[in-house]
Amino acid sequence: MAILVNKDTRVLVQGITGREGEFHTKLMLEYGTKIVAGVTPGKGGQSVHGVAVFDSVGEAVDAVGAIDVSIVFVPAPFAADAVLEALDAGVKGVVIITEGIPTQEMLKVARSFELSGDDCWFIGPNCPGVITPGECKVGIMPSHVFKPGRIGVISRSGTLTYEVVAELTNAGFGQSTCVGVGGDPIIGQNFVDILKRFNEDPQTDAVVLIGEIGGTDEEEAAAFIQREMRKPVVAFVAGKTAPEGKRMGHAGAIIMGRMGTAQSKIEAFQKASVPVADLPSQIPELLKQVLS
Repeated sequence: MAILVNKDTRVLVQGITGREGEFHTKLMLEYGTKIVAGVTPGKGGQSVHGVAVFDSVGEAVDAVGAIDVSIVFVPAPFAADAVLEALDAGVKGVVIITEGIPTQEMLKVARSFELSGDDCWFIGPNCPGVITPGECKVGIMPSHVFKPGRIGVISRSGTLTYEVVAELTNAGFGQSTCVGVGGDPIIGQNFVDILKRFNEDPQTDAVVLIGEIGGTDEEEAAAFIQREMRKPVVAFVAGKTAPEGKRMGHAGAIIMGRMGTAQSKIEAFQKASVPVADLPSQIPELLKQVLS
């Protein structure tokens, strides 16, 4: 079953003729993702790796039919408008790879999705995307580290996700779906949203949650786990040695006083009886323990 994307998901690439869009379109197609159209204003009529390019999302939908998910490689100044264009054209899910989108623009995007109903969702911005191993990749992840299985993965960090997934795969733990929610201050699906989806997914037995300093998403996730989660969760929190007030990689990864520290997040998970790994390499062993 998986969550968010599967072998039948019909995907649109916005910004398909740009360097990143073209490069990752090729890799997604090679993985088996059903990319049915691409969009770049002014480039309609072209083709990228056999995918027809249109000037607008509306034109793409009219030509190829309903589209389930769009992936956005549009430059930051125009990315928010691209996301809203997809939503207006009836696309239910959007994966925003672009980083550097102004926070005020993302507030407008978040509000528009909120008003569009529970069946509409977006991931990112500044995220690696989502992958259901062996079925569909909508993102920029190195596909060779992923393996089909029954462990769900949620993360705020792209490269840390790949490291943890490699540890899981090497230990024999395949993944049901892996979601990189992004590290910006305003994101779409957060830890709690994805935990809810995994909680209801019959093909997910346990979840690995990869957090980092900044914000309160991990604390909110811990509260949800304690209150409602029926499946075991193992966590890792990056940024234990980060100095106060300094941004560490992601725009949302800033410690302000006691709030947002790695320690506060670790304590929240421990209170919820979630095992917390000190190193990514310890995660498979903790999974073995909670699944036994």
